[in-house]
Amino acid sequence: MTKQKKEVKEKPIEVTLWEAANKLRGSVEPAEYKHVVLGLIFLKFTSDKFEEHRQKLIAEDKEKYIEMPDFYNMSNVFYLDEISRWDYIIKYAKQEDIALKIDTALHTIEKNNKALKGALPDNYFSRLGLDTNKLASLLDTINEMDTLKDKAHDLVGKVYEYFLSKFALAEGKGKGEFYTPKSIVNLIAEMIEPYKGIIYDPACGSGGMFVQSIKFINAHHGNTKEVSIYGQEYTNTTYKLAKMNLAIRGITANLGLKAADTFGDDQHKDLKADFIMANPPFNQKDWRADNELVDDPRWRGYDVPPKSNANYGWILNMVSKLSDNGIAGFILANGALSGGGEEYKIRRKLIKNHLVEAILVLPQGMFYTTPISVSIWILNKNKKAHSRSIGDEERHYRNREKEILFMDLRQTCEPFEKKFTQFAPEDIKKVVDTYHQWQVSTPLNLAGYQNIPEFCYSATLAEVEKKDFSLVPSKYIEFVNRDENIDFNKKMQTLQTEFFELLKAEAASKNDLLTVFKDLGYEIKL
Repeated sequence: MTKQKKEVKEKPIEVTLWEAANKLRGSVEPAEYKHVVLGLIFLKFTSDKFEEHRQKLIAEDKEKYIEMPDFYNMSNVFYLDEISRWDYIIKYAKQEDIALKIDTALHTIEKNNKALKGALPDNYFSRLGLDTNKLASLLDTINEMDTLKDKAHDLVGKVYEYFLSKFALAEGKGKGEFYTPKSIVNLIAEMIEPYKGIIYDPACGSGGMFVQSIKFINAHHGNTKEVSIYGQEYTNTTYKLAKMNLAIRGITANLGLKAADTFGDDQHKDLKADFIMANPPFNQKDWRADNELVDDPRWRGYDVPPKSNANYGWILNMVSKLSDNGIAGFILANGALSGGGEEYKIRRKLIKNHLVEAILVLPQGMFYTTPISVSIWILNKNKKAHSRSIGDEERHYRNREKEILFMDLRQTCEPFEKKFTQFAPEDIKKVVDTYHQWQVSTPLNLAGYQNIPEFCYSATLAEVEKKDFSLVPSKYIEFVNRDENIDFNKKMQTLQTEFFELLKAEAASKNDLLTVFKDLGYEIKL
C-alpha cells in the first residue's frame, strides 16, 4: 500500500516573514523593532523598483541616463545612490558596521528624495546595538522576498499592513495607537464612499485610513488622481511610519511639514475636506490648558470643549474642516454618546444642526490597544436631498435630515487572533447595505429599509429630543430576549481567563514595587 503524500499548504509570504523577523528580535522592544523591520522592507522594495526601472532604461538604449534622478522620479520611482541600494547592503551584510551602513543608506535615500523628507527611520540600527549576526539573518530573510511579484495584489502593501497589525498586537494595551484594525477602516470607507475630492485624517497614525480609501477607489474602478490626501500626526515615529506606508504604495499625501499636535499646531488650518476618516485618541485628558484655545475658530458656534476630555475637541475640529457637502466617519469611546456639561451642549447643537447621520456601536475586543467600548460616528454636512456618483452608479439621497440611524453591531463580528474580534466581509456588506438603503429611503417610501430589533433603528429628531439628546443606540433599538442568545459557560470561561490574567499582572506589579523599595534600602514585609 502506497502512502499518500500529505499536501503542505504554503504559508503566505507575510506570515513567513513575520515568523522569521520575530525570532530575530531578541531583546529589542516591538515599539522599536517595527521601525527596523519596516525600514528594511521599505529599503528592499525601493531598491527593487529602482533596479527594475534602471534595467528598463538600459533596454531602451538610455544607458546614459541611468544615474540621473529625474529619469526615475518622472516614473514615480525613488533614485538611489550606490550606497543605498539593496545589493550593496547585502554585499556587506556580515560586516560589523552593517548597522551604520543601513542607517547611512536610509538617510541618503531621504536626503535625495523630497517626497520622503521626515519619513525614514533615523539612526535606529546603530542606536539599538543590534546583534550583527541576527541583523545579517534578518537581511537574508528579507532578501528572499520578491517585492515586484504579483503587483496587482500589492504584495509589499500586504506585507506592510500585516506587520503593522502584528506589531500593534505585540505592543498591546496602552500602545500601538498607530494602527486602526483593518476591518473597521474598511467599514468606514464603504459607508462614506471617499470616491473623489479631498480626504482628511486629523490623527492619521500610520495612514491606514488613506490606504483603505485608495483601495475603495480602485475597487470601484475610480481614478485615484481625483483625490487629494491631507493628514496630521502628533508622534514623530508614527509620522515616519505613515510616510513610509504611503510611499511604499505610491500614495501622495500632505501630512504637514512635521509631526505636530492637531489642536496646538494645526497643519491644515484652512482645509475644507469632502471626506474625513479618523480614529483620534480616546478620552484624551488635559489636551489644553485652562486658558488655551478658548477662542479657537474651530469651536465657533459651539461651546468650548472641556479640557478634561478631548473627544468633542476632535469632533468640532472635524466639523470645522468639512466642506458644504462633506461627510465624516470616525471612532470615539462610547462615553461621548451621552456625556454631560459642555459635551451635552455641543452634542445637542450638533443634533439640532442636523449633522449627526448615524451612530454604530462596535463589538468589544476589536482594538488591540484598549478593551473599552467604542462607536463609529457618521456626520454629514448635507443630509438633505442630493446625489453622488459612485463608480458607474448614481446614488440619490433623499430627505433624512431630521432622523438619525442607530446600529448595534455588538453581535456582528467574528473571532480574530483568539481574544479579539473583527468584521467579516459579509458583516461589512450587511451594515453598508442597511445604511445606504436607509439613506435613499424616506419615511413614506422605505425602499427596502426597515427597523430590525437588536440591529438598527431610525430615530426622528423628536425621539432624540425626548431621550434628552442621548446618542446611545440601545435607547432606541428594540431588544428582544437578548439573554437567550448568551452562552453563559463560554462567557464564564472568558471572564475566568481575564480575571486570572488580572491577578497575575497585579502580583507582578506588587513584586516590582517591593523590589523598588528594597533597592532604596527599605524592606517591606507583607
